[in-house]
Amino acid sequence: MLFADIVTASIRMAATGSRKAKIGIIAELLTAAERTELPAVVGFLAGQPTQGRIGTGWRTLAELEVPAATGPRLSVDAVDVALDELAGIAGPGSAAVRGSVLRDLFGQATPDEQEFLFRLVTGELRQGALEGVMLDAIATAAGVPGESVRRAFMLSGRLPATAAAALTGGSDALGEFRLELGRPIRPMLAASAESLSAAIAELGSIVVEYKLDGARIQVHRAGSEVHVYTRTLREITEHVGELVRLVRELPCRSVVLDGETLALTDAGRPRPFQETMSRFGSTRAEQVSQLLLRPYFFDCLHLDGQDLLDTPLAERRSALREVAAEQLIPSTTDPAAATELLEQALAEGHEGVVVKDAGAPYAAGRRGSAWLKVKPTHTVDLVVLAAEWGHGRRTGYLSNLHLGARDPDGGPPIMVGKTFKGLTDELLAWQTEALQEIERHREEWVVWVRPELVVEIELDGVQVSRRYPGGIALRFARVLRYRPDKDAAEADTIDTLRTLRAE
Repeated sequence: MLFADIVTASIRMAATGSRKAKIGIIAELLTAAERTELPAVVGFLAGQPTQGRIGTGWRTLAELEVPAATGPRLSVDAVDVALDELAGIAGPGSAAVRGSVLRDLFGQATPDEQEFLFRLVTGELRQGALEGVMLDAIATAAGVPGESVRRAFMLSGRLPATAAAALTGGSDALGEFRLELGRPIRPMLAASAESLSAAIAELGSIVVEYKLDGARIQVHRAGSEVHVYTRTLREITEHVGELVRLVRELPCRSVVLDGETLALTDAGRPRPFQETMSRFGSTRAEQVSQLLLRPYFFDCLHLDGQDLLDTPLAERRSALREVAAEQLIPSTTDPAAATELLEQALAEGHEGVVVKDAGAPYAAGRRGSAWLKVKPTHTVDLVVLAAEWGHGRRTGYLSNLHLGARDPDGGPPIMVGKTFKGLTDELLAWQTEALQEIERHREEWVVWVRPELVVEIELDGVQVSRRYPGGIALRFARVLRYRPDKDAAEADTIDTLRTLRAE
Protein backbone atom coordinates (compact mmCIF):
# COMPACT_ATOMS: atom_id res chain seq x y z
CA MET A 1 0.00 0.00 0.00
CA LEU A 2 1.21 3.50 -0.79
CA PHE A 3 1.70 5.87 2.12
CA ALA A 4 -0.29 8.37 0.05
CA ASP A 5 -3.40 6.21 0.58
CA ILE A 6 -3.20 6.83 4.32
CA VAL A 7 -2.60 10.55 3.85
CA THR A 8 -5.58 10.80 1.48
CA ALA A 9 -7.79 8.96 3.99
CA SER A 10 -6.67 11.35 6.73
CA ILE A 11 -7.53 14.37 4.59
CA ARG A 12 -10.94 12.92 3.77
CA MET A 13 -11.67 12.31 7.46
CA ALA A 14 -10.70 15.87 8.36
CA ALA A 15 -13.12 17.15 5.74
CA THR A 16 -16.19 15.44 7.20
CA GLY A 17 -17.94 15.76 10.53
CA SER A 18 -19.86 12.52 10.06
CA ARG A 19 -18.83 9.70 12.35
CA LYS A 20 -20.36 7.17 9.94
CA ALA A 21 -18.31 8.59 7.06
CA LYS A 22 -15.08 8.45 9.08
CA ILE A 23 -15.75 4.81 9.98
CA GLY A 24 -16.35 4.00 6.33
CA ILE A 25 -13.13 5.70 5.20
CA ILE A 26 -11.01 3.81 7.74
CA ALA A 27 -12.75 0.48 7.13
CA GLU A 28 -12.15 0.82 3.38
CA LEU A 29 -8.45 1.45 3.97
CA LEU A 30 -8.08 -1.44 6.43
CA THR A 31 -9.77 -3.83 4.02
CA ALA A 32 -7.37 -2.80 1.24
CA ALA A 33 -4.22 -3.16 3.35
CA GLU A 34 -2.02 -6.25 3.28
CA ARG A 35 -2.19 -8.14 6.55
CA THR A 36 1.47 -7.45 7.27
CA GLU A 37 0.83 -3.73 6.81
CA LEU A 38 -2.10 -3.53 9.26
CA PRO A 39 -0.16 -2.56 12.43
CA ALA A 40 1.59 0.29 10.63
CA VAL A 41 -1.58 1.47 8.84
CA VAL A 42 -3.57 1.59 12.09
CA GLY A 43 -0.72 3.23 13.97
CA PHE A 44 -0.25 5.92 11.34
CA LEU A 45 -3.98 6.71 11.13
CA ALA A 46 -4.29 6.93 14.91
CA GLY A 47 -1.13 9.03 15.21
CA GLN A 48 0.43 6.28 17.31
CA PRO A 49 3.20 4.54 15.33
CA THR A 50 4.16 1.14 16.65
CA GLN A 51 7.63 2.49 17.46
CA GLY A 52 6.20 4.83 20.11
CA ARG A 53 7.83 8.24 20.48
CA ILE A 54 10.49 8.64 17.82
CA GLY A 55 12.64 11.10 19.76
CA THR A 56 12.60 13.80 17.08
CA GLY A 57 11.41 17.26 18.02
CA TRP A 58 9.45 19.96 16.21
CA ARG A 59 12.47 22.22 15.68
CA THR A 60 14.56 19.44 14.13
CA LEU A 61 11.88 18.81 11.50
CA ALA A 62 11.14 22.50 10.95
CA GLU A 63 14.79 23.04 10.00
CA LEU A 64 14.94 20.22 7.43
CA GLU A 65 13.73 22.23 4.40
CA VAL A 66 13.83 19.18 2.10
CA PRO A 67 12.30 19.59 -1.41
CA ALA A 68 9.16 17.47 -1.77
CA ALA A 69 8.73 14.68 -4.29
CA THR A 70 6.53 15.46 -7.30
CA GLY A 71 4.49 12.29 -7.01
CA PRO A 72 3.67 9.57 -4.47
CA ARG A 73 6.17 6.73 -4.31
CA LEU A 74 6.61 5.99 -0.60
CA SER A 75 5.13 2.72 0.59
CA VAL A 76 3.71 2.07 4.06
CA ASP A 77 6.48 -0.45 4.69
CA ALA A 78 9.19 2.05 3.69
CA VAL A 79 7.90 4.63 6.16
CA ASP A 80 7.60 1.99 8.88
CA VAL A 81 11.21 0.86 8.31
CA ALA A 82 12.43 4.47 8.44
CA LEU A 83 10.63 5.03 11.76
CA ASP A 84 12.17 1.82 13.12
CA GLU A 85 15.58 3.20 12.21
CA LEU A 86 14.84 6.59 13.76
CA ALA A 87 13.61 5.03 17.00
CA GLY A 88 16.81 3.02 17.32
CA ILE A 89 19.27 5.88 16.84
CA ALA A 90 21.16 6.82 20.02
CA GLY A 91 24.59 7.75 21.32
CA PRO A 92 27.34 10.06 20.02
CA GLY A 93 26.65 11.46 16.58
CA SER A 94 23.00 10.44 16.72
CA ALA A 95 21.76 13.90 15.71
CA ALA A 96 23.64 13.73 12.40
CA VAL A 97 22.45 10.18 11.69
CA ARG A 98 18.86 11.09 12.56
CA GLY A 99 19.04 14.12 10.28
CA SER A 100 20.26 11.98 7.39
CA VAL A 101 17.43 9.45 7.80
CA LEU A 102 14.84 12.23 8.05
CA ARG A 103 16.13 14.04 4.94
CA ASP A 104 15.98 10.81 2.95
CA LEU A 105 12.45 10.04 4.17
CA PHE A 106 11.05 13.54 3.65
CA GLY A 107 12.78 13.80 0.27
CA GLN A 108 10.68 10.90 -1.01
CA ALA A 109 7.42 12.44 0.25
CA THR A 110 4.96 14.71 -1.55
CA PRO A 111 3.92 17.99 0.12
CA ASP A 112 0.84 16.36 1.70
CA GLU A 113 2.93 13.39 2.82
CA GLN A 114 5.56 15.69 4.32
CA GLU A 115 2.91 17.51 6.33
CA PHE A 116 1.45 14.21 7.56
CA LEU A 117 4.92 12.87 8.47
CA PHE A 118 5.74 16.08 10.34
CA ARG A 119 2.61 15.74 12.48
CA LEU A 120 3.08 11.98 12.93
CA VAL A 121 6.70 12.18 14.09
CA THR A 122 6.17 15.15 16.42
CA GLY A 123 3.07 13.60 17.99
CA GLU A 124 0.82 16.38 16.74
CA LEU A 125 -1.26 13.96 14.67
CA ARG A 126 -2.27 11.94 17.71
CA GLN A 127 -6.04 12.20 18.08
CA GLY A 128 -7.26 10.30 21.11
CA ALA A 129 -10.82 11.07 20.10
CA LEU A 130 -10.30 8.98 16.96
CA GLU A 131 -9.91 5.85 19.08
CA GLY A 132 -13.61 5.04 19.30
CA VAL A 133 -14.08 5.65 15.59
CA MET A 134 -11.10 3.41 14.84
CA LEU A 135 -12.51 0.55 16.93
CA ASP A 136 -15.85 0.76 15.12
CA ALA A 137 -14.02 0.81 11.77
CA ILE A 138 -12.01 -2.29 12.70
CA ALA A 139 -15.26 -4.08 13.58
CA THR A 140 -16.83 -3.00 10.29
CA ALA A 141 -13.83 -4.04 8.18
CA ALA A 142 -13.53 -7.41 9.92
CA GLY A 143 -17.26 -8.09 10.09
CA VAL A 144 -17.15 -8.81 13.82
CA PRO A 145 -19.17 -7.43 16.77
CA GLY A 146 -17.94 -4.07 18.06
CA GLU A 147 -18.00 -5.36 21.62
CA SER A 148 -15.47 -8.08 20.72
CA VAL A 149 -13.10 -5.45 19.32
CA ARG A 150 -13.50 -3.15 22.32
CA ARG A 151 -12.85 -5.98 24.77
CA ALA A 152 -9.72 -7.11 22.92
CA PHE A 153 -8.46 -3.52 22.91
CA MET A 154 -9.25 -3.23 26.62
CA LEU A 155 -7.04 -6.21 27.32
CA SER A 156 -4.22 -5.47 24.88
CA GLY A 157 -4.17 -1.67 25.11
CA ARG A 158 -2.86 -1.63 21.52
CA LEU A 159 -4.90 -0.62 18.49
CA PRO A 160 -2.53 -2.20 15.91
CA ALA A 161 -2.57 -5.58 17.67
CA THR A 162 -6.34 -5.46 18.00
CA ALA A 163 -6.81 -4.61 14.32
CA ALA A 164 -4.41 -7.33 13.17
CA ALA A 165 -6.24 -9.94 15.24
CA ALA A 166 -9.69 -8.86 14.03
CA LEU A 167 -8.77 -8.76 10.33
CA THR A 168 -6.70 -11.94 10.28
CA GLY A 169 -8.56 -14.19 12.71
CA GLY A 170 -11.95 -12.57 13.34
CA SER A 171 -13.86 -13.15 16.56
CA ASP A 172 -11.85 -16.25 17.46
CA ALA A 173 -8.57 -14.31 17.40
CA LEU A 174 -10.09 -11.44 19.36
CA GLY A 175 -11.36 -13.90 21.95
CA GLU A 176 -7.81 -15.10 22.60
CA PHE A 177 -6.86 -11.86 24.33
CA ARG A 178 -6.68 -12.37 28.07
CA LEU A 179 -5.68 -10.35 31.08
CA GLU A 180 -1.93 -10.81 31.25
CA LEU A 181 0.03 -10.16 34.42
CA GLY A 182 2.49 -7.37 33.77
CA ARG A 183 0.49 -5.90 30.87
CA PRO A 184 -1.85 -3.10 32.04
CA ILE A 185 -5.44 -2.92 30.89
CA ARG A 186 -7.39 0.24 30.30
CA PRO A 187 -9.13 1.46 33.46
CA MET A 188 -12.88 1.60 33.87
CA LEU A 189 -14.13 5.19 34.12
CA ALA A 190 -17.01 6.94 35.83
CA ALA A 191 -19.61 9.23 34.32
CA SER A 192 -21.05 12.22 36.21
CA ALA A 193 -24.33 12.19 38.15
CA GLU A 194 -26.54 15.16 38.92
CA SER A 195 -26.80 14.24 42.58
CA LEU A 196 -26.24 11.46 45.07
CA SER A 197 -29.93 10.60 45.21
CA ALA A 198 -30.15 10.45 41.41
CA ALA A 199 -27.16 8.11 41.19
CA ILE A 200 -28.56 5.77 43.85
CA ALA A 201 -31.98 5.73 42.20
CA GLU A 202 -30.45 4.87 38.81
CA LEU A 203 -28.27 1.99 39.96
CA GLY A 204 -30.31 0.14 42.59
CA SER A 205 -27.91 -2.29 44.32
CA ILE A 206 -24.90 -0.10 45.02
CA VAL A 207 -21.48 0.46 46.48
CA VAL A 208 -20.61 4.03 47.45
CA GLU A 209 -16.92 4.92 47.76
CA TYR A 210 -14.78 7.96 48.44
CA LYS A 211 -13.73 9.84 45.32
CA LEU A 212 -10.17 10.69 46.26
CA ASP A 213 -8.18 13.68 45.10
CA GLY A 214 -5.38 11.34 44.06
CA ALA A 215 -3.85 9.60 41.07
CA ARG A 216 -5.21 6.39 39.52
CA ILE A 217 -2.94 3.35 39.75
CA GLN A 218 -3.11 -0.25 38.59
CA VAL A 219 -0.77 -2.77 40.22
CA HIS A 220 0.20 -6.20 38.94
CA ARG A 221 1.95 -8.87 40.97
CA ALA A 222 3.21 -12.29 39.86
CA GLY A 223 5.17 -13.95 42.64
CA SER A 224 7.66 -11.33 43.84
CA GLU A 225 7.52 -9.33 40.59
CA VAL A 226 5.45 -6.15 40.89
CA HIS A 227 4.54 -3.52 38.30
CA VAL A 228 2.70 -0.24 38.90
CA TYR A 229 0.98 1.73 36.11
CA THR A 230 -0.82 5.06 35.78
CA ARG A 231 -4.26 5.55 34.25
CA THR A 232 -2.56 6.16 30.87
CA LEU A 233 -0.77 2.78 31.24
CA ARG A 234 2.64 4.36 31.82
CA GLU A 235 4.82 2.24 34.10
CA ILE A 236 6.04 4.04 37.24
CA THR A 237 7.32 1.05 39.22
CA GLU A 238 10.81 2.46 39.79
CA HIS A 239 9.40 5.67 41.27
CA VAL A 240 7.02 4.17 43.86
CA GLY A 241 9.08 1.76 45.93
CA GLU A 242 6.78 1.97 48.95
CA LEU A 243 3.83 0.75 46.83
CA VAL A 244 5.90 -2.06 45.38
CA ARG A 245 6.93 -3.24 48.84
CA LEU A 246 3.37 -3.12 50.12
CA VAL A 247 1.95 -5.12 47.19
CA ARG A 248 4.78 -7.66 47.45
CA GLU A 249 3.72 -8.37 51.04
CA LEU A 250 0.03 -8.99 50.30
CA PRO A 251 -1.20 -12.53 51.16
CA CYS A 252 -1.41 -13.88 47.60
CA ARG A 253 0.65 -15.34 44.75
CA SER A 254 -0.69 -13.12 41.98
CA VAL A 255 -3.04 -10.13 41.88
CA VAL A 256 -4.18 -7.17 39.79
CA LEU A 257 -5.59 -4.25 41.79
CA ASP A 258 -7.19 -1.00 40.70
CA GLY A 259 -7.16 2.04 42.93
CA GLU A 260 -5.76 5.46 43.67
CA THR A 261 -2.75 6.74 45.53
CA LEU A 262 -1.99 10.07 47.12
CA ALA A 263 0.37 11.80 49.49
CA LEU A 264 -1.11 12.83 52.84
CA THR A 265 -0.26 15.58 55.28
CA ASP A 266 0.63 14.76 58.90
CA ALA A 267 -3.02 15.43 59.69
CA GLY A 268 -4.12 12.79 57.20
CA ARG A 269 -5.51 15.19 54.61
CA PRO A 270 -4.63 14.92 50.91
CA ARG A 271 -1.71 16.99 49.71
CA PRO A 272 -2.18 18.99 46.47
CA PHE A 273 -2.63 16.74 43.46
CA GLN A 274 0.53 18.09 41.80
CA GLU A 275 2.62 16.92 44.74
CA THR A 276 1.33 13.38 44.36
CA MET A 277 2.00 13.45 40.61
CA SER A 278 5.53 14.76 41.18
CA ARG A 279 6.43 11.43 42.78
CA PHE A 280 5.73 9.58 39.52
CA GLY A 281 8.82 11.09 37.95
CA SER A 282 11.19 11.28 40.90
CA THR A 283 13.64 8.88 42.50
CA ARG A 284 15.35 11.46 44.73
CA ALA A 285 15.56 9.97 48.22
CA GLU A 286 14.69 13.28 49.92
CA GLN A 287 11.48 13.78 47.92
CA VAL A 288 10.48 10.14 48.28
CA SER A 289 10.86 10.26 52.07
CA GLN A 290 8.88 13.49 52.33
CA LEU A 291 6.06 12.38 50.03
CA LEU A 292 5.24 8.79 50.89
CA LEU A 293 2.28 7.53 48.90
CA ARG A 294 -0.71 5.87 50.50
CA PRO A 295 -2.67 3.44 48.27
CA TYR A 296 -6.44 2.98 48.40
CA PHE A 297 -7.73 0.05 46.33
CA PHE A 298 -11.31 -0.27 45.12
CA ASP A 299 -11.21 -3.20 42.70
CA CYS A 300 -9.59 -6.61 42.25
CA LEU A 301 -9.34 -7.81 38.64
CA HIS A 302 -7.31 -10.99 39.20
CA LEU A 303 -6.43 -13.09 42.21
CA ASP A 304 -4.24 -16.20 42.39
CA GLY A 305 -4.77 -17.36 38.83
CA GLN A 306 -8.42 -16.39 38.49
CA ASP A 307 -9.48 -13.46 36.25
CA LEU A 308 -12.36 -11.50 37.77
CA LEU A 309 -13.17 -8.95 35.06
CA ASP A 310 -16.52 -10.52 34.21
CA THR A 311 -17.66 -11.15 37.77
CA PRO A 312 -19.98 -8.70 39.56
CA LEU A 313 -18.39 -5.89 41.54
CA ALA A 314 -19.71 -7.39 44.78
CA GLU A 315 -17.64 -10.54 44.16
CA ARG A 316 -14.58 -8.55 43.15
CA ARG A 317 -14.87 -6.58 46.39
CA SER A 318 -14.91 -9.83 48.36
CA ALA A 319 -11.65 -10.80 46.69
CA LEU A 320 -10.27 -7.35 47.44
CA ARG A 321 -11.12 -7.62 51.14
CA GLU A 322 -9.45 -11.02 51.21
CA VAL A 323 -6.14 -9.70 49.90
CA ALA A 324 -5.96 -5.98 50.77
CA ALA A 325 -8.44 -5.20 53.54
CA GLU A 326 -6.16 -2.61 55.17
CA GLN A 327 -5.87 -0.66 51.90
CA LEU A 328 -9.59 -0.76 51.05
CA ILE A 329 -11.05 2.61 50.09
CA PRO A 330 -13.70 3.93 52.58
CA SER A 331 -17.10 2.78 51.34
CA THR A 332 -20.61 1.65 52.19
CA THR A 333 -23.23 -0.58 50.59
CA ASP A 334 -26.06 0.97 52.62
CA PRO A 335 -27.96 3.68 50.67
CA ALA A 336 -29.06 5.23 53.97
CA ALA A 337 -25.39 5.82 54.89
CA ALA A 338 -24.40 7.32 51.53
CA THR A 339 -25.05 10.95 52.48
CA GLU A 340 -22.98 10.62 55.64
CA LEU A 341 -20.13 9.04 53.62
CA LEU A 342 -20.24 11.93 51.11
CA GLU A 343 -20.09 14.50 53.90
CA GLN A 344 -17.24 12.61 55.54
CA ALA A 345 -15.26 12.47 52.27
CA LEU A 346 -15.67 16.22 51.70
CA ALA A 347 -14.75 17.00 55.32
CA GLU A 348 -11.51 15.06 54.89
CA GLY A 349 -10.57 17.08 51.79
CA HIS A 350 -11.58 14.65 49.06
CA GLU A 351 -13.66 15.33 45.94
CA GLY A 352 -16.88 13.46 46.71
CA VAL A 353 -18.03 9.89 46.14
CA VAL A 354 -18.47 7.36 43.35
CA VAL A 355 -21.67 5.31 43.26
CA LYS A 356 -21.20 1.91 41.60
CA ASP A 357 -23.52 -0.83 40.41
CA ALA A 358 -22.72 -3.80 42.67
CA GLY A 359 -23.72 -6.26 39.96
CA ALA A 360 -21.70 -4.79 37.09
CA PRO A 361 -18.61 -6.39 35.50
CA TYR A 362 -15.43 -4.41 34.94
CA ALA A 363 -15.92 -2.56 31.62
CA ALA A 364 -12.39 -1.28 31.12
CA GLY A 365 -11.77 1.76 28.99
CA ARG A 366 -15.39 2.88 28.99
CA ARG A 367 -17.18 5.73 30.74
CA GLY A 368 -20.55 4.09 31.26
CA SER A 369 -23.44 4.37 33.68
CA ALA A 370 -22.27 1.57 36.00
CA TRP A 371 -20.00 4.03 37.86
CA LEU A 372 -21.31 7.52 38.63
CA LYS A 373 -19.23 10.21 40.34
CA VAL A 374 -20.89 12.74 42.62
CA LYS A 375 -19.12 16.01 43.39
CA PRO A 376 -20.51 19.19 44.96
CA THR A 377 -19.26 21.40 42.10
CA HIS A 378 -19.25 21.05 38.33
CA THR A 379 -15.79 20.19 37.02
CA VAL A 380 -14.80 19.15 33.51
CA ASP A 381 -11.54 18.05 31.92
CA LEU A 382 -10.75 20.13 28.83
CA VAL A 383 -7.87 20.37 26.37
CA VAL A 384 -5.71 23.50 26.13
CA LEU A 385 -5.77 24.78 22.54
CA ALA A 386 -3.91 28.08 22.95
CA ALA A 387 -3.01 30.77 25.45
CA GLU A 388 -2.76 34.56 25.29
CA TRP A 389 0.11 36.62 26.66
CA GLY A 390 -0.92 38.38 29.86
CA HIS A 391 -1.02 42.07 30.74
CA GLY A 392 -0.15 44.07 33.84
CA ARG A 393 1.00 41.76 36.62
CA ARG A 394 0.93 38.86 34.16
CA THR A 395 3.10 40.49 31.49
CA GLY A 396 5.58 37.91 30.20
CA TYR A 397 3.35 34.96 31.11
CA LEU A 398 0.95 32.92 29.00
CA SER A 399 -2.32 33.51 30.83
CA ASN A 400 -5.75 33.39 29.19
CA LEU A 401 -6.35 29.76 28.14
CA HIS A 402 -8.37 28.71 25.08
CA LEU A 403 -10.23 25.53 26.05
CA GLY A 404 -11.61 22.71 23.92
CA ALA A 405 -13.92 19.76 24.53
CA ARG A 406 -13.32 16.41 22.87
CA ASP A 407 -15.18 15.61 19.66
CA PRO A 408 -16.62 12.09 20.17
CA ASP A 409 -16.63 11.57 16.40
CA GLY A 410 -12.87 11.82 16.04
CA GLY A 411 -12.46 15.44 14.98
CA PRO A 412 -10.18 18.01 16.61
CA PRO A 413 -11.19 19.46 20.00
CA ILE A 414 -14.06 21.95 19.85
CA MET A 415 -13.44 25.32 21.50
CA VAL A 416 -15.93 26.13 24.27
CA GLY A 417 -14.40 29.07 26.11
CA LYS A 418 -11.48 30.88 27.67
CA THR A 419 -10.34 31.55 31.22
CA PHE A 420 -7.47 33.10 33.15
CA LYS A 421 -9.08 32.67 36.56
CA GLY A 422 -7.68 30.38 39.23
CA LEU A 423 -4.09 30.56 37.98
CA THR A 424 -1.54 30.95 40.77
CA ASP A 425 1.86 32.55 40.14
CA GLU A 426 3.43 29.09 40.26
CA LEU A 427 0.96 27.68 37.75
CA LEU A 428 1.42 30.68 35.44
CA ALA A 429 5.17 30.16 35.36
CA TRP A 430 4.79 26.43 34.75
CA GLN A 431 2.23 26.71 31.95
CA THR A 432 4.19 29.47 30.19
CA GLU A 433 7.11 27.10 29.84
CA ALA A 434 5.07 23.95 29.19
CA LEU A 435 2.87 25.47 26.50
CA GLN A 436 5.80 26.84 24.54
CA GLU A 437 7.29 23.34 24.46
CA ILE A 438 4.24 22.13 22.50
CA GLU A 439 3.78 25.29 20.42
CA ARG A 440 2.38 24.89 16.91
CA HIS A 441 2.47 28.54 15.82
CA ARG A 442 1.82 31.99 17.24
CA GLU A 443 0.06 35.18 16.31
CA GLU A 444 0.59 38.64 17.79
CA TRP A 445 -0.53 37.75 21.33
CA VAL A 446 -1.71 34.13 21.02
CA VAL A 447 0.39 30.95 21.17
CA TRP A 448 -1.38 27.95 19.60
CA VAL A 449 -0.33 24.54 20.95
CA ARG A 450 -0.74 20.87 20.17
CA PRO A 451 -3.95 19.66 21.88
CA GLU A 452 -2.23 17.47 24.49
CA LEU A 453 -2.50 19.09 27.92
CA VAL A 454 -5.64 18.40 29.94
CA VAL A 455 -6.77 20.93 32.54
CA GLU A 456 -9.53 20.50 35.13
CA ILE A 457 -11.98 23.40 35.05
CA GLU A 458 -14.57 24.34 37.66
CA LEU A 459 -17.65 26.07 36.27
CA ASP A 460 -21.22 27.04 37.06
CA GLY A 461 -22.49 25.37 33.91
CA VAL A 462 -22.67 26.23 30.24
CA GLN A 463 -24.87 28.51 28.19
CA VAL A 464 -25.97 28.69 24.57
CA SER A 465 -23.55 30.85 22.58
CA ARG A 466 -22.74 31.58 18.95
CA ARG A 467 -19.27 32.71 19.89
CA TYR A 468 -17.72 29.25 19.77
CA PRO A 469 -18.06 26.38 17.24
CA GLY A 470 -19.79 24.03 19.68
CA GLY A 471 -22.70 26.42 20.18
CA ILE A 472 -22.06 26.66 23.92
CA ALA A 473 -19.81 28.64 26.25
CA LEU A 474 -18.51 28.01 29.76
CA ARG A 475 -20.04 30.02 32.62
CA PHE A 476 -17.68 31.40 35.28
CA ALA A 477 -14.88 28.97 34.46
CA ARG A 478 -11.75 28.78 36.59
CA VAL A 479 -8.66 26.57 36.55
CA LEU A 480 -8.44 23.99 39.33
CA ARG A 481 -5.34 22.11 38.18
CA TYR A 482 -3.63 20.47 35.25
CA ARG A 483 -4.10 16.72 34.86
CA PRO A 484 -0.78 15.17 33.76
CA ASP A 485 -2.28 11.77 34.55
CA LYS A 486 -4.73 12.15 31.65
CA ASP A 487 -4.31 12.54 27.91
CA ALA A 488 -6.56 14.26 25.39
CA ALA A 489 -8.49 11.02 24.81
CA GLU A 490 -9.84 11.30 28.37
CA ALA A 491 -11.06 14.89 28.13
CA ASP A 492 -14.81 15.45 28.45
CA THR A 493 -16.77 15.49 25.21
CA ILE A 494 -18.82 18.33 23.79
CA ASP A 495 -21.89 16.14 24.42
CA THR A 496 -21.07 15.96 28.13
CA LEU A 497 -20.80 19.74 28.33
CA ARG A 498 -24.09 20.20 26.54
CA THR A 499 -25.84 18.26 29.31
CA LEU A 500 -24.79 21.07 31.68
CA ARG A 501 -26.56 23.69 29.57
CA ALA A 502 -28.94 25.92 31.45
CA GLU A 503 -32.46 25.73 30.05
